[in-house]
Amino acid sequence: MLAAAQRLRRSTDFAAAVRGGRRAGRGAVVVHLTMPVNADPSTPTSPQPVRDDNAELISVASRAGFVVSKAVGNAVTRNRVRRRLRALVRERLVDLPPGSTLVVRALPAAAQASYPRLATDLDAALAVARSPRERRHR
Repeated sequence: MLAAAQRLRRSTDFAAAVRGGRRAGRGAVVVHLTMPVNADPSTPTSPQPVRDDNAELISVASRAGFVVSKAVGNAVTRNRVRRRLRALVRERLVDLPPGSTLVVRALPAAAQASYPRLATDLDAALAVARSPRERRHR
Protein backbone atom coordinates (compact mmCIF):
# COMPACT_ATOMS: atom_id res chain seq x y z
CA MET A 1 0.00 0.00 0.00
CA LEU A 2 1.23 3.47 -0.80
CA ALA A 3 1.37 6.01 1.99
CA ALA A 4 -1.42 8.59 2.01
CA ALA A 5 1.01 11.33 0.98
CA GLN A 6 2.01 9.29 -2.08
CA ARG A 7 -1.51 8.68 -3.44
CA LEU A 8 -3.53 10.77 -5.84
CA ARG A 9 -7.11 11.06 -4.65
CA ARG A 10 -8.80 14.08 -6.22
CA SER A 11 -10.01 14.06 -9.79
CA THR A 12 -8.34 17.44 -10.32
CA ASP A 13 -4.96 15.87 -9.49
CA PHE A 14 -5.58 13.08 -11.99
CA ALA A 15 -6.73 15.55 -14.64
CA ALA A 16 -3.67 17.77 -14.16
CA ALA A 17 -1.32 14.81 -14.51
CA VAL A 18 -3.07 13.45 -17.59
CA ARG A 19 -3.37 16.81 -19.33
CA GLY A 20 0.02 18.26 -18.43
CA GLY A 21 2.22 15.19 -18.21
CA ARG A 22 4.22 13.17 -20.69
CA ARG A 23 2.31 10.15 -21.95
CA ALA A 24 3.93 6.85 -22.83
CA GLY A 25 2.21 3.57 -23.54
CA ARG A 26 3.91 0.22 -23.54
CA GLY A 27 2.18 -3.14 -23.67
CA ALA A 28 -0.55 -3.29 -21.04
CA VAL A 29 -0.08 0.13 -19.41
CA VAL A 30 -0.06 3.82 -20.24
CA VAL A 31 1.72 6.22 -17.90
CA HIS A 32 1.23 9.96 -17.57
CA LEU A 33 4.20 11.56 -15.80
CA THR A 34 4.40 15.16 -14.64
CA MET A 35 7.81 16.15 -13.39
CA PRO A 36 8.47 19.33 -11.35
CA VAL A 37 10.03 22.30 -13.06
CA ASN A 38 13.61 22.73 -11.86
CA ALA A 39 14.96 26.19 -11.27
CA ASP A 40 17.21 27.32 -14.10
CA PRO A 41 20.63 28.26 -12.70
CA SER A 42 21.29 30.67 -15.58
CA THR A 43 18.46 33.01 -14.61
CA PRO A 44 19.60 36.09 -12.71
CA THR A 45 18.58 36.36 -9.10
CA SER A 46 17.20 39.53 -7.61
CA PRO A 47 17.76 40.73 -4.05
CA GLN A 48 13.99 40.83 -3.54
CA PRO A 49 12.48 37.63 -2.19
CA VAL A 50 10.01 36.22 -4.66
CA ARG A 51 7.36 33.68 -3.76
CA ASP A 52 7.80 30.59 -5.89
CA ASP A 53 4.57 28.64 -6.34
CA ASN A 54 6.51 25.60 -7.59
CA ALA A 55 8.62 25.44 -4.41
CA GLU A 56 5.76 23.75 -2.59
CA LEU A 57 5.38 21.18 -5.34
CA ILE A 58 9.08 20.33 -5.40
CA SER A 59 9.27 19.74 -1.66
CA VAL A 60 6.46 17.18 -1.58
CA ALA A 61 6.92 13.48 -2.19
CA SER A 62 6.22 11.87 -5.53
CA ARG A 63 2.63 10.76 -5.89
CA ALA A 64 0.90 8.07 -7.94
CA GLY A 65 -2.62 7.22 -8.98
CA PHE A 66 -4.17 4.36 -10.89
CA VAL A 67 -6.93 4.15 -13.50
CA VAL A 68 -8.34 0.68 -14.13
CA SER A 69 -11.59 0.87 -16.10
CA LYS A 70 -14.34 -1.69 -16.49
CA ALA A 71 -12.89 -2.57 -19.89
CA VAL A 72 -10.14 -4.44 -18.00
CA GLY A 73 -12.62 -6.88 -16.48
CA ASN A 74 -14.92 -7.46 -13.54
CA ALA A 75 -14.27 -6.03 -10.06
CA VAL A 76 -12.08 -8.95 -8.97
CA THR A 77 -9.88 -8.62 -12.06
CA ARG A 78 -9.66 -4.83 -11.79
CA ASN A 79 -8.63 -5.02 -8.13
CA ARG A 80 -5.99 -7.68 -8.88
CA VAL A 81 -4.52 -5.50 -11.65
CA ARG A 82 -4.62 -2.44 -9.37
CA ARG A 83 -2.84 -4.30 -6.55
CA ARG A 84 -0.12 -5.52 -8.91
CA LEU A 85 0.42 -2.06 -10.36
CA ARG A 86 0.46 -0.50 -6.90
CA ALA A 87 3.17 -2.92 -5.76
CA LEU A 88 5.24 -2.24 -8.88
CA VAL A 89 4.91 1.54 -8.59
CA ARG A 90 5.78 1.51 -4.88
CA GLU A 91 9.22 0.10 -5.78
CA ARG A 92 9.79 2.66 -8.53
CA LEU A 93 8.38 5.80 -6.92
CA VAL A 94 11.64 6.54 -5.07
CA ASP A 95 13.46 6.77 -8.43
CA LEU A 96 11.28 9.69 -9.56
CA PRO A 97 12.22 13.27 -8.66
CA PRO A 98 10.42 14.68 -5.60
CA GLY A 99 7.19 16.38 -6.59
CA SER A 100 6.51 14.12 -9.56
CA THR A 101 3.00 12.97 -10.31
CA LEU A 102 2.43 9.61 -11.98
CA VAL A 103 -0.84 8.22 -13.28
CA VAL A 104 -0.81 4.60 -14.46
CA ARG A 105 -3.69 3.56 -16.69
CA ALA A 106 -4.22 -0.16 -17.20
CA LEU A 107 -5.28 -1.32 -20.65
CA PRO A 108 -7.53 -4.37 -21.12
CA ALA A 109 -4.45 -6.50 -21.87
CA ALA A 110 -3.34 -5.99 -18.25
CA ALA A 111 -5.98 -8.50 -17.09
CA GLN A 112 -4.11 -11.40 -18.70
CA ALA A 113 -0.60 -10.00 -18.23
CA SER A 114 1.74 -11.68 -15.77
CA TYR A 115 3.43 -9.77 -12.98
CA PRO A 116 6.85 -9.78 -14.76
CA ARG A 117 5.26 -8.55 -17.98
CA LEU A 118 3.49 -5.71 -16.14
CA ALA A 119 6.84 -4.81 -14.56
CA THR A 120 8.56 -4.78 -17.96
CA ASP A 121 5.80 -2.68 -19.53
CA LEU A 122 5.81 -0.22 -16.63
CA ASP A 123 9.61 0.15 -16.72
CA ALA A 124 9.60 0.74 -20.48
CA ALA A 125 6.80 3.30 -20.27
CA LEU A 126 8.49 5.15 -17.40
CA ALA A 127 11.78 5.24 -19.32
CA VAL A 128 10.08 6.81 -22.33
CA ALA A 129 8.14 9.29 -20.19
CA ARG A 130 11.29 10.38 -18.34
CA SER A 131 13.43 10.80 -21.45
CA PRO A 132 13.72 14.29 -22.92
CA ARG A 133 11.46 15.05 -25.82
CA GLU A 134 12.99 14.85 -29.24
CA ARG A 135 11.97 17.37 -31.86
CA ARG A 136 10.14 15.92 -34.79
CA HIS A 137 11.47 16.85 -38.19
CA ARG A 138 8.86 17.49 -40.85
